[in-house]
Amino acid sequence: MVNILFCGNSGVFDGMLTGMLSILKRTDSKEPFTFYVFTMTLTRIRDNYTPVTEEQASFLENIARTYNPENGVRLVDVTELYEKYFAGSPNESAYCSPYTLIRLFADLVEGMPDKLLYLDADIMFNRDVHLLYDIDVEGYEYAAARDHYGKYLIQPNYINAGVLLFNLKHMKETGILEKAREWICRKKLVFADQSALIRSTTKKKMLKQRFNDQKFLHKHTVVRHFSKRLFWLPYPHTDNIKQWHVSKVHKVFKYFTFDDVLFEYIYLKNLFERKGKVD
Repeated sequence: MVNILFCGNSGVFDGMLTGMLSILKRTDSKEPFTFYVFTMTLTRIRDNYTPVTEEQASFLENIARTYNPENGVRLVDVTELYEKYFAGSPNESAYCSPYTLIRLFADLVEGMPDKLLYLDADIMFNRDVHLLYDIDVEGYEYAAARDHYGKYLIQPNYINAGVLLFNLKHMKETGILEKAREWICRKKLVFADQSALIRSTTKKKMLKQRFNDQKFLHKHTVVRHFSKRLFWLPYPHTDNIKQWHVSKVHKVFKYFTFDDVLFEYIYLKNLFERKGKVD
């Protein structure tokens, strides 16, 4: 069983759908997948902080099962955990959404597997997921690749937390997630959960950049992470192009290698929206 974790609200459904499709389409193995989706209701902060719905999760599961009838999607509402641990914390209004914090509850949710691949919703797999998932993390809390900008601006082994291969069994033994939650509650951090995780780490395994490429797409790239990046032309500026911004993926990045995934995404998203109108 390959275990994947996404976290987010209903607004990143497109990311979960495209990310899941890229995994299923790029992986040859017949081994089944379980996609865990942590979500919550946080409309007290913003009206659009609504959870991934049962309908969205069911739709994802139906798609996953067309690739393997043993595949599944497990929707986990962590609203109570969030309100218990993080309500009113210094990082509740961090630069990123509060939904990035909820991966820090992986040790508190019952039935979570010992090995778990956490993925941000803005990633696409370019190659087989087993190239990443099968990496041995025995004796490490997690494996991660360097942050493209942080490795220059902060320190050479500064990691990006958008792709994390969790050894959850060992993480429970070291208490890394409990320590990270304490940091979130205690001090305002520049990069919130990522900073908290780094500060709490006992031992991590460094991955090559191809497992979380935040700027380039090479033939050997396993995961392309569509995070915010700097562009120099026609003038220095940042842009936050996601994989579901299909026209920009074509026009700005000149990427066409994901078209089989993105065209299926467009078809399925339209199907989902039409079904909602019919219902």
